[in-house]
Amino acid sequence: MPKRYFKQFIPHPDKLKKNRALALLGNKIYDPDLWHLHRKSVAKAFLNGLFWAALPMPLQMLAAAVFAIPLKANIPLSIALVWVSNPITMPFLFYVNYLIGTSIIGSSHGSEFQLSIEWIWSQLEHIWLPLYIGSFISGIIMGVSGYLSILILWRHKVNKRWNARKLRTKKKH
Repeated sequence: MPKRYFKQFIPHPDKLKKNRALALLGNKIYDPDLWHLHRKSVAKAFLNGLFWAALPMPLQMLAAAVFAIPLKANIPLSIALVWVSNPITMPFLFYVNYLIGTSIIGSSHGSEFQLSIEWIWSQLEHIWLPLYIGSFISGIIMGVSGYLSILILWRHKVNKRWNARKLRTKKKH
């Protein structure tokens, strides 16, 4: 995995302790396991970050940081993955989530969908439930898919390195 690449973006714990905003999360946030990049912490960060990215809510990054603590997920990666839902991808993601929600609930509002802020605000009372149900399900699917993908890719990378090491050892002898 690109451990060295991610490592350059992770702040030093001493720098974090000076940040007063992080004091709200308590002393548990300074646990080195929450900042170290290893297979399980990265996989859990994908589970956590992608789940929160799918939910239409303010302060997604804060939710990802708070839930990373009990999950023992890598905090910076959890926060960064929330940006999967950015201003460019958000309309598409939330529209798909809405479609998933309406297919599960079995109801959709009679008004034809329009991609505009005015339409969304005028129809909010009708679309919020299917949107959140679809977003929750989509978040679980995205998170679990990310979690399993990282575990599989990490294992593949480790096996590849072991096989390359074995090959080099055989060539030396």
